[in-house]
Amino acid sequence: MTATLPVSVESEIFYPSADGQPVAETYDHLYALLTTLEVLKQYLATRQATVLANQFLYYAQGFPKLRVAPDVMVIFDVAPGGRDNYKVWEEGQVPTVIFEMTSFGTKGQDEIFKKTLYEQLGVNEYWLFDPKGEWVEQQLRGYRLRGEIYEPIQDGRSELLQLRLVVEGRLIGFYREDTGEKLLIPGELVEALRQEILARQQAEELVEQERQRAEQERQRAEQAEFQIEQLKARLRSLNVDPDTIE
Repeated sequence: MTATLPVSVESEIFYPSADGQPVAETYDHLYALLTTLEVLKQYLATRQATVLANQFLYYAQGFPKLRVAPDVMVIFDVAPGGRDNYKVWEEGQVPTVIFEMTSFGTKGQDEIFKKTLYEQLGVNEYWLFDPKGEWVEQQLRGYRLRGEIYEPIQDGRSELLQLRLVVEGRLIGFYREDTGEKLLIPGELVEALRQEILARQQAEELVEQERQRAEQERQRAEQAEFQIEQLKARLRSLNVDPDTIE
């Protein structure tokens, strides 16, 4: 006979949302994590998906110690928005793509334990990014699920995100496959916005300059017409018909 856990007992199980550990080993790892999070959040803002970072992923109901905290995870076909933690059995979906910002100190966890776990959970893509280049060749390594086994990604493409991934210093650069457009990181978005505002101001200044020039031309034309009328009036006062003068 199979024992079942009473609902009242299950409801008392506590699933923590934090463990007091630092978010990342170094500033480089933290910056890579946060920029990846923000870029993908913006990219998927209109999709039925969520992007979470450094939050507990619980994958076994009733066993709160069976958890992992991916650096960045993308989950499709769930309600958008943040969570304090992510429980697979409540959401009904496992993460689709996971990124780990790895280092030599976390190599064993990232390349062995997490890779095996994500493979078993059915995470379709798993990316390892080594900001400092401590052990991953060319800093970026990806795996794609084929059947039940991970195979190395050779082309730098995320099929599920429809993005091309490129190492850019100590960050991952993301490029849309449909347009080739780069997904801007927060600093680049600020600069792009500044340039857009500057271009708009310059355009408005040009419009204003053109308006002023047109107004000056109108005023000159009116002045010339006024002077002609004055001259005609003078000629008439001298009994000279202005229309007879060539």
